[in-house]
Amino acid sequence: MNLVRWVRVRLGEPIYSVGFQNYPLGFLDKGPLRFYFVADGQISSPIFVRSLIRSPEMGDSQYSFSLTTFSPSGKLVQIEHALMAVGSGQTSLGIKAANGVVIATEKKLPSSLVDETSVQKIQLMTTNIGVVYSGMGPDSRVLVRKSRKQAQQYFRLYKEPIPVTQLVRETATVMQEFTQSGGVRPFGVSLLVAGYDDNGPQLYQVDPSGSYFSWKASAMGKNVSNAKTFLEKRYTEDMELDDAVHTAILTLKEGFQGQISSKNIEIGIIGADRKFRVLTPAEIDDYLAEVE
Repeated sequence: MNLVRWVRVRLGEPIYSVGFQNYPLGFLDKGPLRFYFVADGQISSPIFVRSLIRSPEMGDSQYSFSLTTFSPSGKLVQIEHALMAVGSGQTSLGIKAANGVVIATEKKLPSSLVDETSVQKIQLMTTNIGVVYSGMGPDSRVLVRKSRKQAQQYFRLYKEPIPVTQLVRETATVMQEFTQSGGVRPFGVSLLVAGYDDNGPQLYQVDPSGSYFSWKASAMGKNVSNAKTFLEKRYTEDMELDDAVHTAILTLKEGFQGQISSKNIEIGIIGADRKFRVLTPAEIDDYLAEVE
């Protein structure tokens, strides 16, 4: 008899993938696991496989392969792993000033042979919204592309730019959907979104879980603890945009390894003109000279 494929296992237990000779993605607490084989258009009798019994000593690690199963401590372990990917990424930060927003990041290249002009961590979502990431760069590209498409659809429908909050919410929704579906993984990236609209300057952080919050100043990446501590000491709500750029540079220098220069950092700003732009190397050099 030629086996064609497996069909679904059991309602409410999306543990095994559908397909021939797939491996289990997680564990069942109790009861038999039921397989049906399809051959020559006929569904065979069920084959029962006893479930794997969890050992109490295993903790949350046994759930690490299942995205849609909560551990006994109430965690989705794959999201914890995604946050670890963010935490191992290069440091990024954002500061909301009285008259604008600045976002900045380290840009360390894997090799001196890489052309630094081909690597850009700060990107535009729309003309008045920019974003920087920490974590996996390819994941950020997917999210930026989806966000740009959403912004274009909004503009075609309403003939006005999409509000910053709404674009952030749509992006967070995409990230959240990848935490409750089988066969996918969470995005291994966190975003800092800077924008300026009718509600003034705004700064949001979006995490792999799909949660998002508005921040006065925030940081993410491998040096997040030192960066946030420094920002808490230096931040004032009445600081101007230029002061925010200086603070961003000083924050990056706190945990920076080596000599900081316009070649290994990126800075993006948006002011009352509502035009987000990335600073040129010459402009960054001027700011670096001012903070020396």
